Amino acid sequence: MREIVFDTETTGLSFTGGDRLVEIGCVELVHRVETGRVFHAYFHPERDMPAEAQAVHGLSATFLSDKPRFHQGVEELLAFIGDAPLVAHNAGFDFGFLNGELVRLGRAAVCMTRMVDTLQLARSRHPGAKHSLDALCSRYGIDRSRRVLHGALLDAQLLAQVYVELTGGRQIGLTLVADEVDGAAAASHAAPAVARQVRPPRLFAPNEGERAAHAAFMTTVANPLWGVETAA
Repeated sequence: MREIVFDTETTGLSFTGGDRLVEIGCVELVHRVETGRVFHAYFHPERDMPAEAQAVHGLSATFLSDKPRFHQGVEELLAFIGDAPLVAHNAGFDFGFLNGELVRLGRAAVCMTRMVDTLQLARSRHPGAKHSLDALCSRYGIDRSRRVLHGALLDAQLLAQVYVELTGGRQIGLTLVADEVDGAAAASHAAPAVARQVRPPRLFAPNEGERAAHAAFMTTVANPLWGVETAA
């Protein structure tokens, strides 16, 4: 099964309030294993960058000034995500901006049935605990030392690891049948069957010679604590 884990960075919290998407990072999973294929793009927001948003992700208006507009990269983005389920943390936020940009261009919104929210998964699996991406990385021993600021691709890569853990751990990627990944057969991880040879039963009763040798040895023991067996 193919899934896309993604994250966005924006100019603020509300697309309907005038904020825009400025970065998106996507990571491809097949059977919950990263394939190495990613999509990453920055977009010119066609507006200013509020200081509070820049403090979160570090993307300034100057940095974004020469980046393409969303409509210039939308085809490549849609081709990458295809019809796969889309996994995000607090996914309603990311879907809101992605669909907001698509609808703004007159394109069809991504169906919400494709949404997988790792925040909801974390709340269900770890009730009462902290559920931020940082907290989940710490819980599962995932290295987040490079996460000084928020970044869409880095956060998507971290979230992909968290998602695997939330859905059963790394062993979930082991499949028992071959599958197709980009047209190439994925190798099965199933161990080959090994025929076991059954060893015939061994007889442990002493033979007559052994019984006689034992009886002879016991005659040399003074005052034995056990009975002396005589040869048959």
